[in-house]
Amino acid sequence: MRTWLLLLLSGFLLGSCAVRQYNPARKFSPEQLQKDYSIFRSSLEEAHPSLYWYTPKDSMDFYFDVGKSKLKDSLTEGQFRIVLSYVISKIRDGHASVRSSREAAGVAGLNSPFPLYIKAWPDTVVVTTNLNRKDSNIVRGVVLKSLDNRPVQQVLDSLFSFLPGDGFNLTHKYQTLSNGSAFRNLYPAAFGLKGRTAVEYIDTAGRLRTAVLSLYNSKADTAREKPPVHKELSRRERKKLELESMRSLKMDTALHAAILEVNTFTKGYGLRGFFRRSFRQLKKEQVPNLVIDMRGNGGGSVILSNLLTKYLADQPFTIADSLYAIRRGSQYGKYRNNRFLNWLFLQFLTRKKKDGAYHFTWFENKKFKPKSKNHYNGTTYILTGGNTFSAATLFAQALKKQENVVIVGEETGGGAYGNTAWLIPDVTLPNTNVRFRLPLFRLVIDRNEDKGRGVVPEVPALPSVEAIRRNEDYKMEKVKELILQKAHR
Repeated sequence: MRTWLLLLLSGFLLGSCAVRQYNPARKFSPEQLQKDYSIFRSSLEEAHPSLYWYTPKDSMDFYFDVGKSKLKDSLTEGQFRIVLSYVISKIRDGHASVRSSREAAGVAGLNSPFPLYIKAWPDTVVVTTNLNRKDSNIVRGVVLKSLDNRPVQQVLDSLFSFLPGDGFNLTHKYQTLSNGSAFRNLYPAAFGLKGRTAVEYIDTAGRLRTAVLSLYNSKADTAREKPPVHKELSRRERKKLELESMRSLKMDTALHAAILEVNTFTKGYGLRGFFRRSFRQLKKEQVPNLVIDMRGNGGGSVILSNLLTKYLADQPFTIADSLYAIRRGSQYGKYRNNRFLNWLFLQFLTRKKKDGAYHFTWFENKKFKPKSKNHYNGTTYILTGGNTFSAATLFAQALKKQENVVIVGEETGGGAYGNTAWLIPDVTLPNTNVRFRLPLFRLVIDRNEDKGRGVVPEVPALPSVEAIRRNEDYKMEKVKELILQKAHR
């Protein structure tokens, strides 16, 4: 169990990468950890433009001191990252987070033997998958009430203390735990890995029951089955599937609607051409209803986000009341990646104003004009949720007050008032090689919004236990209901 826990501590919250030789049990001395921690704290205090936006300085100083107090003994990289994750989450900035060292990336994709995947929302945690397929008790659709005698809300609150998020919005944190293996990895990393875990739950018949959950043995499970035979795809076929997973347009003739799924605004996915072709087709076919699915869009290029907005906006729009960094240089710059490019940007594209900050004035209060060619004028439904973040939140915020736009779903994970982003170098700590993301710009989207909340949908579409049991796309079902209601008015 001890070995697995060390692996989990080094791997939680990370995506999979190619395997490299790496020893997760290696420990760093208190002196090494404290030096890295000093750079971590000083870098944030020097350059993070919103360090005290949500957490007052005296409180932030307290959390920094708590983190330092955890470094009196030797720690593994994973244990050290848990300390840093706890501290950085107190900034309440979804763009500031801790990452593994490059050396650890090889084992970052190793999933915990803890077997549960979940869907979580306030006060409710439903099992979506139990990898122990012979377990006839804890199956899809059961509602967890406690794990190892800890009430489920206590479990969630504890896990939230390691997760980044914008402001006081918890939608993104609930969604993070519901994404992939995040809960499987983070739960044992926070509470320890045990061979058997006591579980209290409500079964699918509504009865309160107890059971014991065993760890998942992936080797034994794999040995029982023949590996599936997959057709070897060509490079062109793989690229096509990758593009379709990031953006797609589908027509629903029965509903008189088109569904535009945009899962990223990151460059490299041909979004300019895709948007151009899509809106040309929408105009040609005179589609009266457009559903834009932003639930999986974590952001990317603001330029691409603006481009999509231009096809829909009915009047000029802004994306920033203010956009600035608090300094151009750094005494810790040698630890940052993209140091020279970021320096060039700050040196030549920002201007110091009376407030002492370096403003990117080109975006401040700039009016972006809607497109005239292939502009969409029908009714638009934007689907949002906890994964709707950063540039995707800018998109929803720019359109939410428009008469022919309806936002459906859950509060966006990204802040409606603003965020800290734009340039986000990785800072690599010299002893452990642990990295953390350091946003350099404060972006105030709309100073009139409530600070600390996401974009709140006009029409809520929230999860339910029954919807999860049926594997129902409850947000899309709500949109279809709205379209049909409009058609019968």
